[in-house]
Amino acid sequence: MNKNDLVARVAETADLPRGKAAEAVDAVLDAIQAGLKDSGEVRLIGFGTFETVRRKASTGRNPRTGVEIQIAESTSVKFKPGKALKDSVG
Repeated sequence: MNKNDLVARVAETADLPRGKAAEAVDAVLDAIQAGLKDSGEVRLIGFGTFETVRRKASTGRNPRTGVEIQIAESTSVKFKPGKALKDSVG
């Protein structure tokens, strides 16, 4: 499922015009992104938790040349599904 499929499903389920459903989906995604920037965690009870994690700097190796490279420290997002989501999927 991609974003267009999600918008279509929201429009159908909520009986909204496709444009309003797209605005709603964008608003939810923007709110999750803002929450991660502000507090580093967004909990949606029954669905799951998004949280930011820090990856330490490390040394890697270029697979083509074999040359060692330095990989900078970075921030990534991790998602942990909630019990209700796990149960509904399988």
